[in-house]
Amino acid sequence: MKVRAEKKKRPWKWALYSILGVAIIIGAYAAYQGIGIYNALDNFKKSDTESRFKDVIDVSIEKPPEWTGTERVNILLLGGDARGLEKGQVARSDSMMVASIDPITKKAHLLSLLRDTYVEIPGHSSNRINTAITLGGPPLAMQTVGDLLGLDIQYYIYADFEGFKALVDAIGGVDYEVEKDMVYTDNADKNRYDINLKKGYQHLDGDKALQYVRFRHDAMSDFTRTERQRNFLNAVATKMQSTWNLVRMKEILDSVQPFIETNLEVNDMLKLGQLGLGLHMAGSAQLPPMDLLADERIQGVGSVLGIRDTEALKAYVQEVLNEDTSIPESVKETSTQGSGASGIESSGDETRTAGGTAG
Repeated sequence: MKVRAEKKKRPWKWALYSILGVAIIIGAYAAYQGIGIYNALDNFKKSDTESRFKDVIDVSIEKPPEWTGTERVNILLLGGDARGLEKGQVARSDSMMVASIDPITKKAHLLSLLRDTYVEIPGHSSNRINTAITLGGPPLAMQTVGDLLGLDIQYYIYADFEGFKALVDAIGGVDYEVEKDMVYTDNADKNRYDINLKKGYQHLDGDKALQYVRFRHDAMSDFTRTERQRNFLNAVATKMQSTWNLVRMKEILDSVQPFIETNLEVNDMLKLGQLGLGLHMAGSAQLPPMDLLADERIQGVGSVLGIRDTEALKAYVQEVLNEDTSIPESVKETSTQGSGASGIESSGDETRTAGGTAG
């Protein structure tokens, strides 16, 4: 009887050992991922000697207020084209965006800046906004953009062409609707960055994605290009939130790390990463908006985009950040009218429902 009792217990023992074994494997993998992700993130912030901006950084620029994790955080996204530059030279920012995130509401907005916007650059003469990075590195670019928009820009992330391509390839590419044929021949670098895309829904790898976000050879030039960039980055963010890419995050970070530079500390990145899982894109906008732009020609600079009213621009930015364009207007109207347990509210002679108005 004793032998039989031991035999009966053995299946339960093995089941318990199996469960413990799986738990240990999962725990070990999570620890490996955690350590690997931490190390990969830590490499994003380059030392003073490693930074590509070491020869232009303006150390006299006052640092923005530190982000505590509870107030709005603004991150300047900079894209650069470093082709043909000599050692120590810094390229103008080919693209400039601000990712603005409210950690309380979990709403994110993406604001793209027209690179030919003529602004005052602190400590320097007025110039195109994309020259700020060449005069004082990312800190000066952050201050210039922050002063223009009326925002505290706490962080920056810089990536070059190859970094963008590496990111898109690392997440497995993006299925995307290309709205028209896009063709442009670029003789630099032996035509390495030629653009040749056909209209239609298709899979964009890193190379094709770069072609798409760089194209500006149409009637509206940078105006339509910045809109394409915002829309495509939204698609990239959505793809990165997939379960498969979250599991592969260490691999993704390792692949883009050589091409990225930022002032974000690892702990701040982890806080932002936690926010990212619950964020939704509440809106995007081009800055300055069309009605505040004026074509100007400045001696020694050339054709630029002037701003009619800088205070009106700051007010417009606040309007955009307070909006949520992901919510249909009909839903917004219904929510402001209140709702009962049945979802129907009687108001005078009208009865309003989530579907509309009935007379």
